Amino acid sequence: MNGNIGGNSSARRNNGDGMEDLEAVNLAADWSDISQGLRKDLGHQLHSQWIKPIQVGGFDDGTGTLELYLPTEFSANWVNDRFHDRLSLAWKIARSEVRQLKIGVHPGRRRLPELTLGDSRLPANDGDTSMIAVAAGTIGDRGFTASVGLDPSLTFAAFVTGEANVLACNAAQRMSASEQPQFSPLYLKAATGQGKTHLLHAIGHAYLAAHPRARIFYCSAERFMVEFVQALKSNQTIEFKARLRSFDLLLVDDIQFIIGKASAQEELLYTIDALLAEGKRLVFAADRAPQALDGVEPRLLSRLSMGLVADMQAADIELRRSILESKLVRFAPLEVPADVIDFLARTITRNIRELVGGLNKLIAYAQLTGQEVSLQLAEEQLTDILSANRRRITIDEIQRTVCQFYRIDRAEMASKRRARAVVRPRQVAMYLSKVLTPRSYPEIGRKFGGRDHSTVIHAVRLIEDLRQRDADMDGDVRSLLRQLES
Repeated sequence: MNGNIGGNSSARRNNGDGMEDLEAVNLAADWSDISQGLRKDLGHQLHSQWIKPIQVGGFDDGTGTLELYLPTEFSANWVNDRFHDRLSLAWKIARSEVRQLKIGVHPGRRRLPELTLGDSRLPANDGDTSMIAVAAGTIGDRGFTASVGLDPSLTFAAFVTGEANVLACNAAQRMSASEQPQFSPLYLKAATGQGKTHLLHAIGHAYLAAHPRARIFYCSAERFMVEFVQALKSNQTIEFKARLRSFDLLLVDDIQFIIGKASAQEELLYTIDALLAEGKRLVFAADRAPQALDGVEPRLLSRLSMGLVADMQAADIELRRSILESKLVRFAPLEVPADVIDFLARTITRNIRELVGGLNKLIAYAQLTGQEVSLQLAEEQLTDILSANRRRITIDEIQRTVCQFYRIDRAEMASKRRARAVVRPRQVAMYLSKVLTPRSYPEIGRKFGGRDHSTVIHAVRLIEDLRQRDADMDGDVRSLLRQLES
């Protein structure tokens, strides 16, 4: 498909400027919802590269044709080839009158030059900056900081460390330091949303700060393959290789997507060898270990494994809580109660991206509606995120874990004994049952020997109070929460 779309102003609704303005607003609102849905389906990387730059054009209600514009012919063709069906379905669901899409470059817009590897000239307003490589200080009369494809917010200063990621963070800082690192390449392994992309960007920022005239290359593995195929088609592989090997720091994200592409794997292999021979630095990131990359050529696999493989584990509750607290600074002076932070940290456990997204959504809702941030508001407004993250913990599991922790017999959970050594663990178990399960007070009481709901309420309030006043009790509860949520 040709990337240019022929304009037809008469095809648009022509019931006056007011109607056209209203139609444009409605289309923009629909596109915002569709774009957010695609972001969840495709992930941040693909969405930022290909979906985010899309602009909604005119709609012909006679033919049911909606026009979508992208900044360049290359990006228009790419989106049309790979996302046309998904976009078409999404629009048909949002608007039944949309029967077909036309994806291209705006006909009234100056055609932008395609961005090529190593090109220090950036096309104005081009949102497709997933693969940009520049020499510092060579972007016309401007500096390099806004032009290397790095997110300015993803720095080491903004990265919160804990036991789960401290090795990867320290290794990343070594890779970006002035002195030569002891290992290269660095391979960051982490599940989706655990911070590996953050560290890639942070390495780029710190490296440029330490080496102001350095040349860096940041991209996804998928985009690397796209550029390589383009070079093959245009008989520019020699130029591609020369430019690629001129960089001082190579940052490649989502390396798992290079699986099965033999020619691209071979080129990446030769590039790694060339850069390592010259003492250059290489960092790769993936959602699995090198040994788990099926379909990767053995020699490339050995290169990826030869440096340091830094595994980033899922954030524990303490790290999740620290990350949330670090984000509160930008929302000051808005008050977010400690019980809300604790609730989010305990409940949203799948990945950090969802955790921070949940906090942002909650605060945005509170600000827009004028409500105070509260535990009740969090439970009401984050139902989708919470239900997706909540692991089904049972009262039986809680009783068993508490009894093991305090070394008492399981039968004591339902007994009538009033000895302190029995009562306090029983109250802790009731408190945890209310915090970690959706069970009501009467339901919890029935699981503890048929006790009245008022007994459970008393236990919950007592443990909440003791956690504030007694460090030992708070430590016990935190330990039990970690065991139950792991």
